[in-house]
Amino acid sequence: MSMRRPHLLASLSGLAAATLLAGTAQAVTLKAATDPSFVPFEMLDQDSGEMVGFDIDILNAIGKRAGFDIDLKTMDFNGIIPAVQTGSVDVAIAGITITDAREKIVDFTQPYYDSGLRVLTSSNTTAIEDFDDLEGKKIGTKIGSTSYDYLKANLDDATVTPYPGSSDMYMALMSGSVDAVFYDAPNVGYFAKTKGNGRVKTVGPLYEGQQYGIAFRQGSEWTEAANEALAEMKTDGSYAEIYQKWFGELPADSQ
Repeated sequence: MSMRRPHLLASLSGLAAATLLAGTAQAVTLKAATDPSFVPFEMLDQDSGEMVGFDIDILNAIGKRAGFDIDLKTMDFNGIIPAVQTGSVDVAIAGITITDAREKIVDFTQPYYDSGLRVLTSSNTTAIEDFDDLEGKKIGTKIGSTSYDYLKANLDDATVTPYPGSSDMYMALMSGSVDAVFYDAPNVGYFAKTKGNGRVKTVGPLYEGQQYGIAFRQGSEWTEAANEALAEMKTDGSYAEIYQKWFGELPADSQ
């Protein structure tokens, strides 16, 4: 018996190690960041105190398929990409437009949402009907957004004020502090249909077609796993179900 005991102990040790590794693999939790004010992509549910929205559903569904859980925290949009870049968080989802500049410092998944930029103004104004009418006006947008970059690049005579949160720029519009808001179309449209209904309106076409991606730190092992999960979701219809929950019928060219 004494001759067999080392083998038995070795076997038990190997089994324990395998069990530990299996438990670790099942319990992978990624630190995630989002912006709490980009409705309906992410917002705080006042009843549950939990973050909800299209992005939250998408990330949770991807994580379930890819094999990771999410420890979610919120922060201003302007700090999200730096947080991923420095490793403060592992992943971020917040309607983040994929740009060449951002791709140099983080890894993006394949696009999960097609978007653009749009003008929002007071419902009783006729002075602003498209982007060109923003010349000489006071415009609100969000700090660190592609809409801010677009405004600075395409307007010569306008006062552009970047706000830390979406609600701040919408309040500025309704109080008359700015003449218009220029920002991501889905967020602008959602506000016009809900809290701003009857007080604000969207005008003009979509500008600068954009695509949103999920940001991982550079070299992350999870980027490809997330891509595979997203592709599966688009194939089996689960992406369309989440889309319909928040926006209605998925456009035919997105299926």
